[in-house]
Amino acid sequence: MGVTPGRGEGSPALPALTGRDRAAILVSLVGMTVLAWLYLIRTAAAMTSGSGPMDMAALRGWSPMDAFLVFLMWAVMMVGMMVPSVAPTTMVYAAVVRKAAREGSVVAPTATFVAGYLFMWTLFSALATLAQWGLESAALLSPMMVATSPALGAGLLIAAGVYQLTPFKSACLLHCRHPVQYFMTHWRKGRIGALRMGLHHGAFCLGCCWFLMMLLFFGGVMNLLWIAAITLFVLLEKALPHGPLAGKITAPLLILTGLFVLIAG
Repeated sequence: MGVTPGRGEGSPALPALTGRDRAAILVSLVGMTVLAWLYLIRTAAAMTSGSGPMDMAALRGWSPMDAFLVFLMWAVMMVGMMVPSVAPTTMVYAAVVRKAAREGSVVAPTATFVAGYLFMWTLFSALATLAQWGLESAALLSPMMVATSPALGAGLLIAAGVYQLTPFKSACLLHCRHPVQYFMTHWRKGRIGALRMGLHHGAFCLGCCWFLMMLLFFGGVMNLLWIAAITLFVLLEKALPHGPLAGKITAPLLILTGLFVLIAG
């Protein structure tokens, strides 16, 4: 497989991906996303009817099963929200796998890289579950998992807006927006290497988006329209030619909205 010198190991040059391979990857990613959204729709419907896991937990306190169900909800939600935005990077990795196969080399399958990526967001889901438990214990969340405190809601909005303007956010977004350059400088061999790359890329995406995910506590963790809006924004910020500019424009809007919520509350 043709390589370009990278950080300590060979980095793959970008090959072409056949239409059949591209379709197979897209079907897999779309399938994962659709299944995740079907789960979210079902969970949201259960909460609306008062039979969701958090409705029961609110009445009796969290049990280990409640904690697991909330963690599962967050983990599946992250699949539905983040898989669309990692599609370009996944395509690049799949192209490397295909080129290696043509040349008689072996590269870990695309699923290994995606598994590492999703594992990073699974770790985030565990932290989000702990955050939800803490907020509910402090009586700062409604049964529909919306912030009941104007100060909390305003703080989330203002902090998210400020974070959009930080150099760290920009650096993480840069890695997410340029998958070819990412693999050129972070390539690792073997299955463990593929997992590490998935984890590493997931860490950049987490650094880019985690504060946006925290806004779910403002708009509603199970508010499907709010989830869809954040998902779309994350995708456009990573995919549009002027995505970073859109993020910068959104920052003052978030801050002003936060100030309005604080004053109005």
